[in-house]
Amino acid sequence: MDDGDNDNKITPRDLAEPLRRAIGDRYLTYALSTIMHRALPDARDGLKPVHRRILFAMRELRLTSTGGYRKSAKISGDVMGNYHPHGDAAIYDAMARLAQDFNVRYPLVDGQGNFGNIDGDNPAASRYTEARLTVVSEALLQGLNENAVDFRDNYDGTLTEPVVLPATFPNLLANGSSGIAVGMATNIPPHNIAELVDACLHLIRTPDARDDTLLQYVPGPDFPTGGVLVEPSENIAQAYRTGRGSFRLRCRWHIEDLGRGQWQVIVTEIPYQVQKSKLVERIAELIQTKKIPILADVRDESADDIRMVLEPRSKNVDADVLMGMLFRSSDLEVRFSLNMNVLIDGLTPKVCSMKEVLRAFLDFRREVLIRRSQHRMEKIDHRLEVLEGLIVAFLNLDRVIDIIRYDDDPKPALMREDWGRTFVRATDQHDYVSPPAASDDGLGLTEIQAEAILNMRLRSLRRLEEMELVRERDTLMEERAGLEDLLEDDGLQWAQISDQLRATKKAFGKDYEGGARRTTFAEATDTPDVPLEAMIEREPITVVCSQMGWIRAMTGHIDLTRELKFKDGDGPRFIFHAETTDRLLVFGSNGRFYTVSGANLPGGRGMGEPLRLMVDLPNEAEIVDLFIHKPDNKLLVASTAGDGFVVPEAEVLAQTRSGKQVLNVRGETRALVCKPVSGDHVAVVGENRKVLVFPLDELPEMARGKGVRLQKFKDGGLSDATTFTLAEGLSWRDPAGRTRTESDLGEWIGKRAGSGRMAPRGFPRDNRFN
Repeated sequence: MDDGDNDNKITPRDLAEPLRRAIGDRYLTYALSTIMHRALPDARDGLKPVHRRILFAMRELRLTSTGGYRKSAKISGDVMGNYHPHGDAAIYDAMARLAQDFNVRYPLVDGQGNFGNIDGDNPAASRYTEARLTVVSEALLQGLNENAVDFRDNYDGTLTEPVVLPATFPNLLANGSSGIAVGMATNIPPHNIAELVDACLHLIRTPDARDDTLLQYVPGPDFPTGGVLVEPSENIAQAYRTGRGSFRLRCRWHIEDLGRGQWQVIVTEIPYQVQKSKLVERIAELIQTKKIPILADVRDESADDIRMVLEPRSKNVDADVLMGMLFRSSDLEVRFSLNMNVLIDGLTPKVCSMKEVLRAFLDFRREVLIRRSQHRMEKIDHRLEVLEGLIVAFLNLDRVIDIIRYDDDPKPALMREDWGRTFVRATDQHDYVSPPAASDDGLGLTEIQAEAILNMRLRSLRRLEEMELVRERDTLMEERAGLEDLLEDDGLQWAQISDQLRATKKAFGKDYEGGARRTTFAEATDTPDVPLEAMIEREPITVVCSQMGWIRAMTGHIDLTRELKFKDGDGPRFIFHAETTDRLLVFGSNGRFYTVSGANLPGGRGMGEPLRLMVDLPNEAEIVDLFIHKPDNKLLVASTAGDGFVVPEAEVLAQTRSGKQVLNVRGETRALVCKPVSGDHVAVVGENRKVLVFPLDELPEMARGKGVRLQKFKDGGLSDATTFTLAEGLSWRDPAGRTRTESDLGEWIGKRAGSGRMAPRGFPRDNRFN
């Protein structure tokens, strides 16, 4: 193939380019659709399309706040069939949420039946529930039939729907919103309407007001479930200034006195969007796993109001310490994130500050006011035209009656007749100019006026009716003059918007049911981490651990030689006195240390519980030692390979069930020795019964590692190691159980990592020192 053919050759890249472009275009279309028509709310009315269509459909069904209810299935069916071609389940879920007073600060739907609860239970099926609009949602719809907003065709072009609702209050902030779009999300908490109105009024008076000044009117969110906001004021100001941030929200609680020094904590309000049933389950799990040992029980005694009872383990427990632990470990304290990402003018997604959102709402209210005023003027002009014709009929009643009685086609005759202009009256400042007449000389009636005369009832042909028409005309001309002044003067427009906002505040303020602020503010009293010993009642126990690893705590300090019961084939291994405030260290043959609280041990009535269920000790690992943690002590740890080192006991304390790796072991090597350090020398004995003694300072002190060689072996490995004071001699128990002490250790003293010499006569056959 020549070069020209190669130039025209189609490569796989050329074939992939149209596909890449097509996929990109379609994904962009999907992203824009999700952002604009599903996930993000409009800054003007604070609604997403599905919520807006639900309210509009309910209005079309005449489900007013004072009227009757209709089945939710009928409502969701109408919404789906007329405006929102998506699943009816999604529509019903959205409508049900608008009726939940624990989810929506000012419910927009008045539900009758089971619409779910704060425990997280789902609403009943749509065929069982009924709904209607609330007064709040009617305020969002007010002026919809006065050309306040634009309408657009629905999805199939058979009906029209509003692009946005003419909201009379900033619903975006009042009820909040949340949604996840493509590449962006929104999360806005609810606020108090009265406070938002005050902020709007201040913004009208001072258009260039600072963001921080608005916080004097809107100090923070007002959640429907109440709670206590403990976020510092500077963080709240920063969040509202940038449109991004978060708020710490806690439950509301108090102490209930039970007498005789006994008390319990009562939780009356839980954080927003926390399911009460799951919260109770979480606290019960904390009690069962003994992660909060000072909490004895949790009970849900809620009816219509929330009442959660937290019972302390002892009356000596500090309530603030208890609640501080619960705040850290459960959803009694949550962080609610703020991401004020909204659609400005329904088109542009933008992360806005609170001032920008309120400004967008006020500009929209001005647009609604102008459109409603113009619509009213058009209605007045039409009515004045009709009134002019009716007054003509009364001033020339005989002639009108004569035309109607004897003319074959009275309507054109009324329009051709010359009636004169004697009836036109002027106000002080504004002259009303009647519409041009249909006749050639300009003194006849218009078609609208002639039609109104022909449709006039005979009972209206009385003198009193003529006076009413003149009075109505004068009133309308005065109203029209006021509307002209309003449309020409920005100051009058903002004054009327302010009056409308004050009326909204009066309607939904403190006198409205649920209008008062529910969420209060407080400083976060973060309790410091309290040692476990300070939270547990100090009581004596006897720790018993069997050979198979079953552990229990006997009440009190019992006789350590007492015979105890164990499972068949099992027997005692560790038994010692301790206290409930003690922490126990478990050293496994895998070289890990595990920590167990004495207060968390199972009682001694039964056989106890496997220690492996309390910590993550692998099945292949064995328990090397079990003892009480003493922070000031040091430990000698060594492996079967003869490697070891000294580790401070404070370094081996584990914070999790998985333990803490201290002695590194590999392959067949396992951890063998864990002894408290006391004295100045180390004695080691190998499986070959050779003993070596060397100074303790030859061993390094480490927090973790393999260690250094303690003794050199040709065959076998390490059997035991211990520390002692050279001046007091080395002790061990002989086969008869008697304690023997060897003071003259000169022949066994050497350098670390030496081979050593055969053990003294009488040394135990199991090669153990103690």
